[in-house]
Amino acid sequence: MRKLLTGVAATVMAIAGCTVANSADGPIDLNTTQGALDAMRKVQCSLVDGEETTFYWHGRAYSRKMGERDKHLFNVEGMNIRACVDHTDETRGKGFKLVTRELLIYVDKDTGEVIKTWDNPWTGETVDVMHVANDPVNNGFYELGRNGQPASFAGEVLGDRWQMSFTVPLFYSNPLASEYQSEIGGTYHATEMFNFFGMLDDLVDRSKNSANAAVGWARMSDWLPWMKMSGREGAIYFHTAGRKLESFDDLPDVLKNEIKTHYPKYDSAPPLDDTRKNMTSWKYYKAVREGKETLPNR
Repeated sequence: MRKLLTGVAATVMAIAGCTVANSADGPIDLNTTQGALDAMRKVQCSLVDGEETTFYWHGRAYSRKMGERDKHLFNVEGMNIRACVDHTDETRGKGFKLVTRELLIYVDKDTGEVIKTWDNPWTGETVDVMHVANDPVNNGFYELGRNGQPASFAGEVLGDRWQMSFTVPLFYSNPLASEYQSEIGGTYHATEMFNFFGMLDDLVDRSKNSANAAVGWARMSDWLPWMKMSGREGAIYFHTAGRKLESFDDLPDVLKNEIKTHYPKYDSAPPLDDTRKNMTSWKYYKAVREGKETLPNR
């Protein structure tokens, strides 16, 4: 039915630096520009236009505040469904476009059940939980990287294995803040950290449209907006692990039930010609508060 890789990773894999074209026959040559693109495409999705892939990850969320022990707040279950299509960018040349949408669901750390409300231990308030539903989270990979250099393999080969590691610092105007952010603060500050692993023979085998991959995702950021922390010092961080699935049906029941009941469009990737701007959890929160998005009725 469908295959998989990272969601939360759709925005992160930058490629930069290689040379010659890759042969259409034989194994993928990671030392060429085309080989680097083909390998990235096998990790991200599939060499076949429109063939869907699903990533799954799960882990824990913790608090970090000065002067106190980190708290295990809740757990998370995440998924990203995606597809690729050949695409040419006017300035970066030939490559492929990646279209995805992703969910991150907060679950009780003891029962594993989806949480609807959360008792804030610092304010004493019980708040409504807003899960992450980002549609779309798209990206593109081309002959030239964002730095203007030819694409090169974005990982390293270790014997019979390959691995990739990406750190993505984020620092931009918070969509919930005012126009005077430079004067009073309100800049969104976060860091996303990704690791990908797999077997080399699987990656360079041109007869296989997609490569198996394990993924690790960690994120440190400001407090989530629905936590209503009112500017309190501190941060929240996530630590997760996952993999590319053989099929969408291999997702755990907690996610399949959420998708079936509350997020039905997340059983498929966005259209290949999707031109919408990417969604973030903060933009989604703002859209809900402004009535432009409707939360599931729980």
